[in-house]
Amino acid sequence: MSLSISVVLLLAIVAVIFLRNGAMKFSHGLVFLLLGFLLAGTDAAPTIHDGINSTAGLVSSLSP
Repeated sequence: MSLSISVVLLLAIVAVIFLRNGAMKFSHGLVFLLLGFLLAGTDAAPTIHDGINSTAGLVSSLSP
């Protein structure tokens, strides 16, 4: 659960940065938000979730 919140928070921060720099318009952000909600309801959601978890596990296992 904490990983999901962290990823959502990171993506929200990136979206705000893009909006402030003018690289992404509000309508683009809205489209991606709706795409995320629709994608979460498909059969691909568990695969995406597993991919994010395995990537986070790989990154956390790296030592500096």
